Amino acid sequence: MKVNGKYKPFEPVPAFNRTWPTKTITKAPIWCSVDLRDGNQALINPMGVEQKLAFFDLLVKIGFKEIEVGFPSASDTEFTFMRRLVEENHVPDDVTLQVLCQAREPLIKRTFESLKGCKKAIFHLYNSTSPAQRKYTFNKSKEEIKQIAIDGIRCVKSCLSMSQGTDIRLEYSPESFSTTEIDYAVEVCEAVVQEWGHAADENHKIILNLPTTVECALPNQFADQIEYFCQHISNRENLIISLHNHNDRGEGVAQCELGLLAGADRVEGCLFGNGERTGNLDIVNVGLNMFSQGVDPELDLSDIPFLSEEYTKFTGMEIPPRLPYAGELVFTAFSGSHQDAIRKGMAARVKQEENALWDVPYLTIDPHDIGRQYEGIIRINSQSGKGGAAYILEHDYGIAAPKAMHPFIGSVIKNTADKLQREITNEEVYQAFKETWLHTKTPMELKEITQKHVEGATDCADMDSEQVAVLATISWEGKDYAVAGNGNGPLDAFVNAIKQTPAPKFNLVSFHEHSIGEGADTKAMAYVHITKEDGTDAWGVGKSSNVGKAGIKAVVSALNYK
Repeated sequence: MKVNGKYKPFEPVPAFNRTWPTKTITKAPIWCSVDLRDGNQALINPMGVEQKLAFFDLLVKIGFKEIEVGFPSASDTEFTFMRRLVEENHVPDDVTLQVLCQAREPLIKRTFESLKGCKKAIFHLYNSTSPAQRKYTFNKSKEEIKQIAIDGIRCVKSCLSMSQGTDIRLEYSPESFSTTEIDYAVEVCEAVVQEWGHAADENHKIILNLPTTVECALPNQFADQIEYFCQHISNRENLIISLHNHNDRGEGVAQCELGLLAGADRVEGCLFGNGERTGNLDIVNVGLNMFSQGVDPELDLSDIPFLSEEYTKFTGMEIPPRLPYAGELVFTAFSGSHQDAIRKGMAARVKQEENALWDVPYLTIDPHDIGRQYEGIIRINSQSGKGGAAYILEHDYGIAAPKAMHPFIGSVIKNTADKLQREITNEEVYQAFKETWLHTKTPMELKEITQKHVEGATDCADMDSEQVAVLATISWEGKDYAVAGNGNGPLDAFVNAIKQTPAPKFNLVSFHEHSIGEGADTKAMAYVHITKEDGTDAWGVGKSSNVGKAGIKAVVSALNYK
């Protein structure tokens, strides 16, 4: 691609003493949800009043204490929603409603009418300040744009008598702050603060919201903008510096986090990043990033599946499968090496304290902490390895195959996925395992078998007797053979017996067994590793209520393994 002089680098802020690179995030910011305003206006089909009421209740449940509920002067729907919130007592005492309004007198008065009876409100006034907006949208000078902001604040002050007991706080946004000359942004905000003039206490600090209306800079450059602003604005201690990040460059979360390092106190955003163009800041992402670092986000994000379902229901928006924390596939591994590492990490945690430091490979947080389950972590396709299939068989079906058998299992499952040319389900993994090892009857089939002690006492219940005689009917490649053999146990006796058939000679390399199931349904699972006379290795698996019989079935399975 040729730029041809059409684009230029973002201009950095003037030189100053930056401190943000050495800082860390140690506490949650003040959160403000703008799902019902900024998020709603970005929907193909905006929410109706009933949907917005239900969404508001969800936001309260999550723990938001400041919620921008809309633009009451924009439409009857927005105005009605505001009135119903107040009149139907949807708003808890510790939650503040935020209303947005342009710096225009008729809109300001209409917005105050909507606040009647509201206990606490943030009046959010804005006007755009960037060179492009000054040039194309307003055709006004810097002084004229600053005057729009001042006149807007004067109008808000003149309408305070209309609030009828509502505790009003002011928020001002120099819209397009991200593309506004930084010293001019400071100048406009200074004029707003001076014009407002009200004494600020801990509960009435002016909120200066600095939006990346268009994300156009590197995250470190944005952090410089925020810290420069914080260092050059007067009476910083009486102000709340707020962020409203968009995601045009795909760096909204990074810009927000660096903005917090740079001195911001507050964050506006939406659940799962809904918003105009490429979206607003994803508050869930930022909150869970904090959580992963041991910082309480002060929002209840413990049931992400529920939040995802409600969000989709209200907005009609789908959550991308790779969206951090919330996407269907974010706790899923297809790669064989990833699956193996996850499986081993999970197995190790079973033996640890519940709150032991989380260090499972490839998983930034414990899925259980946000309402996700382990069942979906390992998923299988043709790229998957032995670890994923072994994990599924063990955790879903109780089949704890020996580690040396895992490559054989992985090969079978990979071939299955290759043939289907898609992801395969856990049930399909289990079916492929059964068809390969548990249900095979060719070329060898065990048709009948009896055993007795060499001393002559038949005791089918005691399969651990040292000297056993086995009588069996074996089918090999369709032809039946009656065979007998003695050995120091049922398995050894059976191996000696089948030497009388055309089956290939082999050496028994190893034998493993474990129980599966509980109570009366307990079965024995046996695994044998053999080396055939042609030098090939094979594994077999047998399942029976009798451990001796399980071992015999495993030998047959190994001889049938292809």
